[in-house]
Amino acid sequence: MKCLMLLLLGALAMPTRAAERIISVGGDVTQIIYALDAQADLVARDSTSQHPAQANKLPDIGYMRQLNAEGILALKPTLVLTSELAKPSLVLQQVERAGVRVVNVTGKTSLDAIPEKIATIGKALHREDRASALIAKVNKQRVQISQRPLPVKVLFIMAHGGMRTQAAGRQTGADAAIRSAGLVNAMAAIPHYQQLSQEGVIAAAPDLVVVGKEGLHTLGGESKVWSLPGLALTPAGQQRALLVVDDMALLSFGLDTPETIVTLRRAAEAVKHE
Repeated sequence: MKCLMLLLLGALAMPTRAAERIISVGGDVTQIIYALDAQADLVARDSTSQHPAQANKLPDIGYMRQLNAEGILALKPTLVLTSELAKPSLVLQQVERAGVRVVNVTGKTSLDAIPEKIATIGKALHREDRASALIAKVNKQRVQISQRPLPVKVLFIMAHGGMRTQAAGRQTGADAAIRSAGLVNAMAAIPHYQQLSQEGVIAAAPDLVVVGKEGLHTLGGESKVWSLPGLALTPAGQQRALLVVDDMALLSFGLDTPETIVTLRRAAEAVKHE
């Protein structure tokens, strides 16, 4: 009985970590928090955080590149886990000066960035063991990605309501994903995202067109893709070679990216063998 009392007293004397109030900024960041089973401490997320579906039940602080310090602080967070891509950085500096811990997660567009993101978030949440297991799972998926170059030219099309349809050039997440699959970005000669032009598309001669699910919806369906400037006159247009992917899965270099890149590679191999 005496030993039991001592154990109980010892347990009471042990310091307990106060529950965090976490705000996540970045779809990739939020998805990793859920994968580490730390979602119970989430009090809000940004508008890019839509996976898993239950994240949509959380209060939305707005788009990650249009943050507002007052809106964030009103939720009384103790920790903000944010992608480095979030802007303006001045807002996050204001949040930090208000006494909130702000942890920046890499925004690099590379497969190597995924384990780095997991490790950073796992450390911030004191879930290093779960993070290690998740990193091992991601690395197992990465092994499935072929490193052998395949001369298939891929055109990624970005289409959102209220903006003109654009092609992904170099220095974009799409370009990094295409190259990670061992493929060729048909628009690598241009920087960033550029408006589609008939001359540019025909000259690029893509073998495969990739568009996000949201983009396909914005365009009005698959038939509308081939009516975009010049596409019908390309090898992809002649073969109707189209791959529809989840935008975030391909572009964010998060947990779903390795599997999506494997899918992209297989689609390119199918085009090559036709």
